[in-house]
Amino acid sequence: MTRRVLGALFVVCLWAGAALAGARLEVPQRAGLGEPFLVRIVSDRPFRDVTVHWLEREVRPTVKAGDGGNVAEILLGTDVLEDEPGAREISAVLLDGSETATLRGVVEVRPKEYPVQALTLPPKMVTPPKDELARIARERELNHRILDQASLRRFWTLPLARPVSGPVESVYGAARVLNGQKKNPHRGLDFDAPKGAPVLACATGTVVLVADQYYAGKCVIVDHGNGVQSLYYHLSEAKVREGYRVDRGEVLGLVGSTGRATGPHLHFSLSVQGRLVDPLPLLEE
Repeated sequence: MTRRVLGALFVVCLWAGAALAGARLEVPQRAGLGEPFLVRIVSDRPFRDVTVHWLEREVRPTVKAGDGGNVAEILLGTDVLEDEPGAREISAVLLDGSETATLRGVVEVRPKEYPVQALTLPPKMVTPPKDELARIARERELNHRILDQASLRRFWTLPLARPVSGPVESVYGAARVLNGQKKNPHRGLDFDAPKGAPVLACATGTVVLVADQYYAGKCVIVDHGNGVQSLYYHLSEAKVREGYRVDRGEVLGLVGSTGRATGPHLHFSLSVQGRLVDPLPLLEE
């Protein structure tokens, strides 16, 4: 699955300036709505810094030195709830001393069909009591602030580790019908796993949230750098604290059924530049 992201058909955009002649931006020609994709900025000559612009977001990917030049990689994508199909521009501004170069590319975001999933939940989890609305709003705002951050140092590598060994029982993008009411699409993966099973970090990073929230239950968010963050919901117990540095495959908590859950499972989401994308193409097989 990861090979579809790493091996996508690329469009190469050249810049013909002096110091950064031959620099190129490699982007996929197309991606489905909700799908993540990898973008590479490559130059035969070293460049010091690069800023990527995508869907009104700005991020500075880590630049690595290679043989005779530099390369920077960044994960981008769209959100099945927040975004629409259509042609979308990517630009990258490279800096080499006092000289800059701008590279541009276009990705065609295509519509994608997702399944419909009907669930029966306790009524308070579909229509929360009024005295819980302020709490839900605070938690939503807190999560948005965290996912809007893009720390500079990159720790993630592809493919990402699977957070649990169980199968996926609910896919990203599924149109949710809860107690007969149409709700927002599912923006993560639900893994079938027994209560108490260990939940593993998909990549190295820093724990930026450990909380007990109305919908997510006991949850952990890990920042992997360059705008990539992973979210782990419905835990029975968290095994880390905020500020902890965790390694890929390290235990973050245990599977549970806290928050809005019909039974023990792990809800796993991936945020890329503040957008919740489909994690499945990025996970190891």
